[in-house]
Amino acid sequence: MIFFHACAVGAFFIFTWQALAVAVLLWWIAGSLGIGMGYHRLLTHRGYEAPKPVEYFLSICGSMALEGGTIPWVATHRVHHAFTDREGDPHSPRDGRWWSHMGWILTGHSILSINFKGRNRAITSRYVPDLANRPFHIWLSRLHWAPVMILGLALYALGGWPFVLWGVFLRIVFSWHVTWFVNSVTHIWGNRRFATRDDSRNSWWVALLTFGEGWHNNHHANPSSARHGLCWYELDINWYGIRMLKLLGLAKAVRIAEFPKPKSEASDDGMVLYGDNFELSETQVALVKPWFQLKQHD
Repeated sequence: MIFFHACAVGAFFIFTWQALAVAVLLWWIAGSLGIGMGYHRLLTHRGYEAPKPVEYFLSICGSMALEGGTIPWVATHRVHHAFTDREGDPHSPRDGRWWSHMGWILTGHSILSINFKGRNRAITSRYVPDLANRPFHIWLSRLHWAPVMILGLALYALGGWPFVLWGVFLRIVFSWHVTWFVNSVTHIWGNRRFATRDDSRNSWWVALLTFGEGWHNNHHANPSSARHGLCWYELDINWYGIRMLKLLGLAKAVRIAEFPKPKSEASDDGMVLYGDNFELSETQVALVKPWFQLKQHD
């Protein structure tokens, strides 16, 4: 990690506009397509369904963020939701702000160093049974660094060291920290639209840096929603990407959290649920305010 940060600093000494453009493009590919739309909203929370080729493509994009393979990433995030800001949460600010940002990774408490043995295997079997036995995700979790290595060689061939330092090192370090802001900042500062049982908050500037993941209180109020930005002014690039997939016929069963329509459509507790074969868990029902609703669009 120190080496990556040092190389990221070195990138500023060999700046080119072309290298910056490459870094921005790859930041979107890995951060939005990969982490936001793929690892998080598709694989972790199943906010929508996608054909296997799309799922695999988004997963490979996510691996280029170098945040680990799909299985440990999904396991870590599901554990976080199961124990948010309580004992068992891998990165709660209640254990320290530095801890929640990157201390939990530096001290080896992350599931990201997965070896499919012992405790890690037990965790993955419990929290990611849908991925733990699938050959593609096992391969990507063990060799999650391979796409980055291939990318680095391709960038060197195309643009030399400026492309490598900007498109790999600086881009990855920047992506690491903005992702970690979701773990730290959005559980400390920001506004709370919903009275969830945790410390989650909405942060507009974290949302800008993470393509919409900063609307964290909205997300914790209903984790399975593919849409995090609930109002027109809450920019959610990842949601726009999912909508585009749906328009292209590459996404279905999209679950959307919105403010409710007229009260006459509401159930006894004020919730409005749309879609077949879908239910909120008891925990989710307890977390949301009466004016929150969920739709499913096939």
